[in-house]
Amino acid sequence: MKIAVYALAASFLAGASFAGGFAAPVGPADVAPAAAETDWTGFYAGLHYGQGEFTASRGRASADLGDIDAFGVHLGYLRDMGRFVLGGELDYNNVDLQNGTAGSSDMWRLRGRAGYDMGRFQPYLTLGVARLSDSGESETGVTWGFGGDYLVNDTVSLGLEYSRSSFQNVVDTDIDLDADLLQVRASYRF
Repeated sequence: MKIAVYALAASFLAGASFAGGFAAPVGPADVAPAAAETDWTGFYAGLHYGQGEFTASRGRASADLGDIDAFGVHLGYLRDMGRFVLGGELDYNNVDLQNGTAGSSDMWRLRGRAGYDMGRFQPYLTLGVARLSDSGESETGVTWGFGGDYLVNDTVSLGLEYSRSSFQNVVDTDIDLDADLLQVRASYRF
């Protein structure tokens, strides 16, 4: 009986060795390294276009001044720090008020940017200063917003962003002005 058990065990072992042989266990050092994560570090420049509205307010009363179109250019730098991405951006917007009045305003914004690296997608928040100029008058205010960029490839990204720029006591009055914009963006990364 012992001989039959040994013969059966030997046949199973022999069959296993012919079926694929012995494979050494795989350890952490033997696993191929994962593909490198997306790196958002570097300079970028691009174009943007959006629509929104101007709102004027005095105390608790407010009035919609009309819809606006805004188009322009942006230039920035991002530093990828693992999961968090920090940087800054300067942008220019040519703002047209669509209420039948002729002319346009210039709006410059200098903003800090904090994002979260999710691979090819990066949601972010912005905060900074804005300068609005029209007919020789100019106002400085605060601007904030949020958005997201998607890397189409290593050098091109597309994005969508909402921002609000607020100006207090416009032209030395007690009237405040807010500009809300929703913009699409295309950027080239260097």
